[in-house]
Amino acid sequence: METTVLKQYIVDAFTRETFRGNPAAVCVLESWLPDGLMQNIAGENNLSETAFTVKNGSHYDLRWFTPGGEIDLCGHATLATAFVLLRFYEKDSQSVAFQTKSGLLTVRKKGGRYEMDFPAYPLRPVPVTDRLEEAIGFRPAEAWLGRDLVCVLEEERQVWDAAPDEKKLMELDGLLLHLTAKGTAYDCVTRSFAPKLSIREDPVCGSGHCHVIPLWAAKYKKKKLTAYQASPRGGILYCQMGSDRVTLAGEAVLYASAEIYLPLVK
Repeated sequence: METTVLKQYIVDAFTRETFRGNPAAVCVLESWLPDGLMQNIAGENNLSETAFTVKNGSHYDLRWFTPGGEIDLCGHATLATAFVLLRFYEKDSQSVAFQTKSGLLTVRKKGGRYEMDFPAYPLRPVPVTDRLEEAIGFRPAEAWLGRDLVCVLEEERQVWDAAPDEKKLMELDGLLLHLTAKGTAYDCVTRSFAPKLSIREDPVCGSGHCHVIPLWAAKYKKKKLTAYQASPRGGILYCQMGSDRVTLAGEAVLYASAEIYLPLVK
């Protein structure tokens, strides 16, 4: 069988240490592969996201696939893709622009960090119910719904200790569930769960912080916040709230580069 070789990188995002942060696979393509093939690659990688990017004039087109399907916005895989492109493909540049399902996203390298300009999700309050408490294991103080469901917990320790019921999470509104609370060492701590996308827990969720940062910026009445993702891997996000946009900044480290051998696409 004839094969074609595809270059792939794995990058740990929102960290400066390997085995921390959120790993994303990045495939730099000359042209788009069939959607089903990209989905199969994402499933084979079995990471929370695999990013596919194709150069298109002065910018890059970018798509993100989870093991459970394509998603409209992903922060850590965008950071990982910018890291790969600026390190290996656009060495003379300090920024890269991506056309995506969430519009134009720009990433700028500043020192050791990558600053991403993302849309903020509008949130509306929703009732705190017994069903929410049963799914999470703690009764939220507040619940908000955008693309995802955000539950504000009374204490930081509850975020760290939470062990949500995966089957019951499938019955809740929203694509992902984010549990968040006021932090001690950081402005806020958050964990993100995505069983609807075949992801038990997302190690560091950039699009989740497009939900929680607008919420905490309003509570704190300040624009700059430092956020911690309290997953077992952990990750730090340096955030700034605009009018309807969120700047998310973080570091990244290369874990691996590889070649994928695929059936020849004709």
